[in-house]
Amino acid sequence: MEEWFTIKIGEPCQQTRQAGPAAFLAVTQQEQLMKTATRIKLKLLTISALMAAAAALSIVNPRANAQQPLSQQPKPAEQPPSSYLFPLVVEPFDVVRARDKEAKPRVMAEHQKYLDERYDLRRHVDENVHMTRGKPIPVGPTAKLKGGVTWEQLARMSPDEIREKGVFPYLPLPHIEQAVGGMVFTQPQIKEVPRLERFDMDFDLPEWFLPEFPPAMFLTTRKDLGDVSRGQLVTLTNFFELFNGILNPKQLEGLRLLLTQFPQQQFNATDDRKTERPDGMQGIACFDCHVNGHTSGATHQVGDIRPQANRRRLDTTTLRGVNIQRLFGSQRALKTVEDFTEFEQRAAYFDGDPVIATKKGVNVLERGSQVHFMAEMQEILDFPPAPKLNIYGRLDRSKATESEVRGEELFFGKANCVACHVPPFYTDNMMHDLEVERFYKPHMEGGMMMTAQGPLKTFPLRGIKESPPYLHDGRLLTLEDTVEFFNLVQQIGLTQPEKTNLVAFLRVL
Repeated sequence: MEEWFTIKIGEPCQQTRQAGPAAFLAVTQQEQLMKTATRIKLKLLTISALMAAAAALSIVNPRANAQQPLSQQPKPAEQPPSSYLFPLVVEPFDVVRARDKEAKPRVMAEHQKYLDERYDLRRHVDENVHMTRGKPIPVGPTAKLKGGVTWEQLARMSPDEIREKGVFPYLPLPHIEQAVGGMVFTQPQIKEVPRLERFDMDFDLPEWFLPEFPPAMFLTTRKDLGDVSRGQLVTLTNFFELFNGILNPKQLEGLRLLLTQFPQQQFNATDDRKTERPDGMQGIACFDCHVNGHTSGATHQVGDIRPQANRRRLDTTTLRGVNIQRLFGSQRALKTVEDFTEFEQRAAYFDGDPVIATKKGVNVLERGSQVHFMAEMQEILDFPPAPKLNIYGRLDRSKATESEVRGEELFFGKANCVACHVPPFYTDNMMHDLEVERFYKPHMEGGMMMTAQGPLKTFPLRGIKESPPYLHDGRLLTLEDTVEFFNLVQQIGLTQPEKTNLVAFLRVL
């Protein structure tokens, strides 16, 4: 009867002990409940404190908050770098939009100042050389040389000397706002398709450095028709009228899908977007960037690189001639156009983040029908005519000028362009690392880390005069800049007349 006194929880009073075992047990059970309640209160207080601390950490600059993709978002100092989004409290869309609009003039002015330091952006065109629909091509070189050196002096310097003096004129080109990034469309295109406008930034390069808009469209299956777009911008509202009777039903469906908007990082229906237009919230179509199967010159950022400062600017490449290509993406080296078509929407549209893609409405294409149909349409997009080339892709010298003939000899000789750009389409379908980092020290510039760029795909040179600017990031604004760049990178010592002749040959490809 007295054994219960040996199992004590707390210190019951003497009167409770005297009352017997039942009363004592009731008191100890009450004390246990009180202690349990106290522990629960302490845990709730701890959770509340942690939530308050997290909320305090989420107060960040709105131009680098959850409205922005991936690893550029601020994180607590003790957090290591991450490939994934750091969880932050999302601000209301109206707040972010207002702040972005207020900051836009400053953002554009700072970037314009940076461009003016690097390039002569004045309009210089050759009125005697045109793209298919009549736009004159830009003339350079446009890069501004530092330290009072000339192109001839620069070409005589070693990579080490150029790096030590800091005079390399063709550094990687940062995005308009590197920390934010995303798709940005050109002003001529936005004028005709207003839904492509962003409220936080505009495209940066002047119109004369861009392809003509809208560009001509050629098909391998109907070369007899010439420009099958008939000078129009191909859209969902006119594609059937333009192509019924020219394409088969599978290709027509593929073209419809290429013209259909799907959600994208900056253009979607969530509050994490950079469009304020209802039609912009429906997303982006493949042919918004690859206009008429070519390019408008719109820019983006490579989705495969982290951190944000290291992400490359990515100039939209043409889809003309994808049927003869075996690598897709400037650095990803995807092996088929089907892979490229599918993975663009599942990854590149959302900066390579499948979690964000799910949130914003990723469109998962069905491989056997949708991807297949879209790929078949892309596979018949042709290069523009090249009347001075023979069936082997070489000059028909009976039609060529003396300068063009000399340029071809340089291309296959001293300039060594043929090492990568093999006729008839002037690509070897391989990747090459130019090791351009030999010419500059790693440093931050324009918000971007200027460092090694790695191997790049050899793009075809057929029709090259119709798709400025050049290189994967558009840093080479003209063909003259392109020749100067490779003259330095290959250290081949071209003279000025040789450079002129080489450009003349590139114009006829």
